[in-house]
Amino acid sequence: MTLLMQAHDVRLHYPVGGGLFAKKGLVKAVDGVSFSLRAGQTLAVVGESGCGKSTLARVATLLETPTSGELMIDDKPTVSVDAAARKALRLSVQMVFQNPYGSLNPRKTVGDILQEPLVINAQGNAAARQQAARAMMAQVGLRDDQWGRYPHMFSGGQRQRIAIARALMLNPRILVADEPVSALDVSIQAQVLNLLMDLQAQYGLAYLFISHDLGVVRHIADEVMVMYCGRPVEHGPKASVFATPRHPYTRMLLAATPSVDPTQRKTHLTIKGELPSPLNPPPGCAFASRCPHATSLCIEQRPEPRLLEGHLIACHHAEVIG
Repeated sequence: MTLLMQAHDVRLHYPVGGGLFAKKGLVKAVDGVSFSLRAGQTLAVVGESGCGKSTLARVATLLETPTSGELMIDDKPTVSVDAAARKALRLSVQMVFQNPYGSLNPRKTVGDILQEPLVINAQGNAAARQQAARAMMAQVGLRDDQWGRYPHMFSGGQRQRIAIARALMLNPRILVADEPVSALDVSIQAQVLNLLMDLQAQYGLAYLFISHDLGVVRHIADEVMVMYCGRPVEHGPKASVFATPRHPYTRMLLAATPSVDPTQRKTHLTIKGELPSPLNPPPGCAFASRCPHATSLCIEQRPEPRLLEGHLIACHHAEVIG
């Protein structure tokens, strides 16, 4: 499979404060993320709110420039290039946002919304743009007679189909989906996920799929990267991450997932406490204050990712825990 995107130790830090009475600080939203994404593959990024998932999505879509590290698209750097080259690379990556109610312009019809990316990038004439937009409507399951309707006239699932169609109008090779089904009814989520999988099979798309719902991730992902406090703590194939999680945080996330099977309920692995502040992260393992296996080594020394049975694990005691 063709390698489409690579992240090498990507970091995004935001300076904050520095007012009359406040000290300057640094929010480490993304703090050392590396991954590879190939055509036809889905990498799911999971974790609690505030772990850096959405910030990573903005970096991957070139909406944010990393503080350090490099993001490669088609083996081309995106950080150390001029604005023109960056704009050209941005066409290869499009984004589907979480909220289909807020991501569509309420004053534009479906036809105008789908043609807008082509207009902005000066692609085709009016007739070609309209033909492409109508064809894309059919691809995502919308009827041609819905062309002139406005977003408020559609259900949430239909709006997300419109958002997906808009993201595909420029023929991207990579789609970044930031919680694309979390705002939808459960009965509609499967329809949208199946649509994404069908489009991936048809066009060979690569997905960077941001989610906190492990049930959704189990359905769509090929690989899973678990993030905590801006850093990956476990990364590996979906099947083995779900079957044999090696990091205590991954184990607790899986145990906290609701299940109708009583044998899958592990109430003794509940996650307690809060995420550390990204303004003042601990010197050692960020999960140490919530981990039942933490030792003085965890508190004093930050674990670096290492390969263990096919997983990249950032944990000093992964062998014992597993």
